[in-house]
Amino acid sequence: MARRVFFSFHYQPDVHRAQVVRNSWVTKIDRQDAGFFDASVFESKKRTSDDALKRFLREGLGGSTVTCVLAGNQTASRRWVRYELLRSFIDGRGILGVSIHNIANLQKQTTAAGTNPLACLGGEIKNGTLFFKERDGSKWVWSSDVASMPSKDVVYSLGGRTNFTFADLFPSYDWVKNRGYDNLSVWVESAAKAAGR
Repeated sequence: MARRVFFSFHYQPDVHRAQVVRNSWVTKIDRQDAGFFDASVFESKKRTSDDALKRFLREGLGGSTVTCVLAGNQTASRRWVRYELLRSFIDGRGILGVSIHNIANLQKQTTAAGTNPLACLGGEIKNGTLFFKERDGSKWVWSSDVASMPSKDVVYSLGGRTNFTFADLFPSYDWVKNRGYDNLSVWVESAAKAAGR
């Protein structure tokens, strides 16, 4: 079954690398063979306010079953990538990370690996409420864009954890080293099933 995947990434430095992943289905026999449909929106959308962009991103996420963060060198620090991942968690979408720093850009350059965006987001459960946190440099701070949710509404297996990072819960892969072209559909399907979708 083909899944609708929302690809989250840092637009300016990684758009070409992201396009390699997002367009990988084009050379497959059909979309069913690819295992996903691309449901993404672009970060470059002109906005009038933070609330307008949040609304736009929520609408872009709508209908997708899996969110795949395409991690380049600077992706982990991007506010709107973090927001897309936090909203995906609240909505119970499958979540996974794919490192794209080893994909050459149009100038045939790769880049150094960045921090895993999933390691920079997390949650802490207190009195039946899950509060979201983000890594800000060397310290953790409470998320200002998405505050909390009832812990009973979490669809993922937390394995008894009351304090965790997204990297504790969701897998990450390397597009080049883990043969993403051949395996993305398997990764997407696994993420969807882990979220009960």
